[in-house]
Amino acid sequence: MNSFSVRVARWSARHPWRAIAGWLVFVALCLGVGSAVGTNSAKTADYRVGEAGRAEALAAEARLERRAAEQVLISSRSGGALDQGAARAAAKDLSERMRRLPEVAGVADPLLSEDRRILMVEVALKGEERDAKDKVDALVAQTSAVRKGHPGLLLEETGSPSVSKGVDRQRSDDLALSEAITLPVTLLTLLVVFGSVTMAGVPLLLALSSIAAAVGLSMVVSHVSPDAGIGTNVILMIGLAVGVDYTLFYLKREREERARSGGRLSSEALVELAAATSGRAVVVSGMAVVASTATLYLASDVIFSSLATGTIVVVLVAVASSLTALPALLVKLGRRAERRARRRAERGKPVRRVRGERGGGRVWSALLRPAARHPLATLCVSVLALLALVVPLAGLKITEMSRDTHSRDIPAMRVYDRLNEAFPEQRVTHQVVVRADAARSAEVVAALREVAGRAEDDRLFTGASRIRTSADDRTSTLELKVPYLGNSEEAYDSLDRLRDDFLPATVGRIGGAEYGVSGDVARYADYPAHQNGKLPLVLGALLLVTFAMTVYAFRSVVLGLLGVVLNLLSAAAALGLLVLVFQGTWAEGLLDFDSTGSVGSRVPLFLFVILFGLSMDYQVFVVSRIREAALAGVPTRQAVLDGIRSSASVVTSAAVVMTTVFASFVFLHIIEMKQIGFVLAAAVLIDAFVVRVMILPAAMLLLGESSWWPSRAVRRALAVPEKRSSSRPAVDVR
Repeated sequence: MNSFSVRVARWSARHPWRAIAGWLVFVALCLGVGSAVGTNSAKTADYRVGEAGRAEALAAEARLERRAAEQVLISSRSGGALDQGAARAAAKDLSERMRRLPEVAGVADPLLSEDRRILMVEVALKGEERDAKDKVDALVAQTSAVRKGHPGLLLEETGSPSVSKGVDRQRSDDLALSEAITLPVTLLTLLVVFGSVTMAGVPLLLALSSIAAAVGLSMVVSHVSPDAGIGTNVILMIGLAVGVDYTLFYLKREREERARSGGRLSSEALVELAAATSGRAVVVSGMAVVASTATLYLASDVIFSSLATGTIVVVLVAVASSLTALPALLVKLGRRAERRARRRAERGKPVRRVRGERGGGRVWSALLRPAARHPLATLCVSVLALLALVVPLAGLKITEMSRDTHSRDIPAMRVYDRLNEAFPEQRVTHQVVVRADAARSAEVVAALREVAGRAEDDRLFTGASRIRTSADDRTSTLELKVPYLGNSEEAYDSLDRLRDDFLPATVGRIGGAEYGVSGDVARYADYPAHQNGKLPLVLGALLLVTFAMTVYAFRSVVLGLLGVVLNLLSAAAALGLLVLVFQGTWAEGLLDFDSTGSVGSRVPLFLFVILFGLSMDYQVFVVSRIREAALAGVPTRQAVLDGIRSSASVVTSAAVVMTTVFASFVFLHIIEMKQIGFVLAAAVLIDAFVVRVMILPAAMLLLGESSWWPSRAVRRALAVPEKRSSSRPAVDVR
């Protein structure tokens, strides 16, 4: 009763108004400071990995990097033949307007499509590629002005900047939809659990305030670890899930202790009891999520670092709210309930008692009966069922989700499709970058011309090429066009042809030359390769961290090993289910997506790391109840059954809330976010209703007292018959 969580809760319980005010000030301060310092967004250089990243860095140092560009398509508004004179007049007007913009680096000569129905004007932007989407509004305004001046023509704009801006807008709309779905369902779930609007509102309000504080803090932290533009998404998704869960664990235990005390204990004492049990579980769970998520930093990737930072910040804030503001709120609500009870007693009316959570209900008795009666059979059947879901993993195909996978609800993407159809030679550009001594500049250029000559005779290339050399003659670049979409097999084959055949036979013979290929396709190929190279390190660290946290929480090596195995099993089963659903086409209409025949490259690793952390919520809460009973002298068999039964309703409620949050992301348009939402929702359901209800109790019943090895505390408790006889009676599900 003198642990950190109890001491903090005790202070908050004794000074509730100070604790509540302090929490509100903390939230306001986080938002204020975050707004003042702003978000430090990741730069183009932060995304560079592999050969493509090295080539981009060489080109950038020589000021030869490819610039972000917008393409404006000019066609007949009626859809018929294009009036060449009117189209070129509009192109001239557009070019002159664009050149006057400070954001524009240059405007290319108009290009007419092969069918002579579309005239295209390409505009290159200045500055960082990642910042281009913030400059595109000025270009769109000029396109609109020219469109008004030439009413007979249709002017449409696309390009990486406008597509990125459209994706951001769509993501914002999707998040609003996700919140509109999640918040009411979460509130309804909590109403069912507590039967009180006030008590249901507490977890939701604390979760929302934690999210607000985390958003502000993440802005500050972004100046240490740059934000990749997805930090807020992660904070909303993880924050609502763990924020409600942590508060739920605490609230349910306080109500249980209140029901057990029968009014004999004060609200302050009840809060301390809850802090000593569920409060400790919340702290351990939170630290487990933080520790496991921190392994994402080992991936050396700005997106994973951004995911990790957002998750860690919101989890720490959620833990802080459950230790400070929550005890204070519980004391205020408890005192109000006590005053109401006294008034009812004075009037001679019966006092309403808070219902306890013992027993677990008929449903949970039925669910636990197989593990209680036939643990070995239950364990075998459950494990085999999950292994069946793992089987589709054999066909897992991981790809980088490219621009071609974005939703066509984005206007710029529809124009992008028209651009690719009308100008197939503009679909993909490879940039070969070579750096050598200035004295060998002529030799490098000759080698690049030989590469261009080989490409002219290869069907994978269009034959169009451009060679540029830096002012100091040390760096030269060659741009080659490919008439295939960036996510096609032919585009990847052309990259392999360059890297494996053309360059080693030409540029590779120049002594001391550094060279590489960059471009969109090179990025799509190098990112998964980079991630696969880091995967063993991240997963190894993740398994070690999970094992160490479980051993620390329960002082048991056996439970540590069991926890790692169960987490691996549930994560693999969820990933297998993802492959089954998203790599095929049978669920496209059901979940509203167009299958890419693959899984996003970031999804598997994110699933494993986040699920390992979130699984500790259930693991710590459930096993803590089991260990608590065992330390009271209850035999291990009965302790397992009672611990799971007593935590059943909380685990169910937490799983429903978490599943609702994650499942709401399935309604998003961005395919990778849709996959993440689906796989996390599936993983939580598997973990809560199969692993923790079937496999965990069956395994612990078979292991018996060996579950606690090498901890001697439980064995000593079980060896004292006085403790066993004085412990609370428990109900066996048999």
